[in-house]
Amino acid sequence: MAGGKFKSTEAKHRKWIKEGRGSGRNESYKPWLTVRDVASRGRSHRVYGHKSKRTHHLLSDLELGVFLALEWNHEITEIREQFPLNQEVTVRLSEEAGIVHPAVSGHKQVMSSDFLVDTLDLKRPQFALQAKYASDLSDRRTIEKLEIERRYWSEKEIPWYLITEQDINKSITSNISWLYAKQRDEISIEVLIKQAEKYLHHFQSQPKVTLIQIAKDLDAELDLPLGESLGEIRQLLAHRCFNFNIYKPIKKLIASDLELTESFTIGRSRNVS
Repeated sequence: MAGGKFKSTEAKHRKWIKEGRGSGRNESYKPWLTVRDVASRGRSHRVYGHKSKRTHHLLSDLELGVFLALEWNHEITEIREQFPLNQEVTVRLSEEAGIVHPAVSGHKQVMSSDFLVDTLDLKRPQFALQAKYASDLSDRRTIEKLEIERRYWSEKEIPWYLITEQDINKSITSNISWLYAKQRDEISIEVLIKQAEKYLHHFQSQPKVTLIQIAKDLDAELDLPLGESLGEIRQLLAHRCFNFNIYKPIKKLIASDLELTESFTIGRSRNVS
């Protein structure tokens, strides 16, 4: 249900349906709205999804923050953005609630939720999210549209949540953004284990020193290009070789904040043996 100067006709809706928008799963899913269709609030983003293996269309910085948090969560299995709601159902629900259905120039619009998410949680295998800036919630019309959406998912017995920028931790967004690209690096488990072993030694010997300072010292000591050691540490964190508090800014992390993950502890033991 993205805002902006979006004007869609019934003919355009039919064309989009024919294109397969709003359908498919994982790599084949096509969002109902793309960054070209809607005037975004702030900046729009086209971001590659590590889970889906496709490009996601995010219509604001807020949506980007939500997406990154979902991508980082290992329990999330699929993220479908700009997910369309069945128009017949939303029209019926709006009439039952006495709310005017979204329309432009007399053409009823297809409403959408920002995210439909699948998870490994057996108690909550799927949920929907709508991302709105807090300032928008003072607008009565916005609240009416949200109520239609809330009723839609309630009828399907799928949890629906409204999320604002106040719910997004800036450190989390910054940390994941910094690590995100490194998740695409193609690197063998054997190489990761060797790198983890190397840095674990330095982390254990300097538990109160920040990761950034350890990396700088190693670059100087080994006569490496500035930033090379930090790049390798970044790669290890991106590939979940170490557990750490994602709420704590990376630049403030000290060596004792990191703990080798269980899977890499096992892999390390096998490598040694």
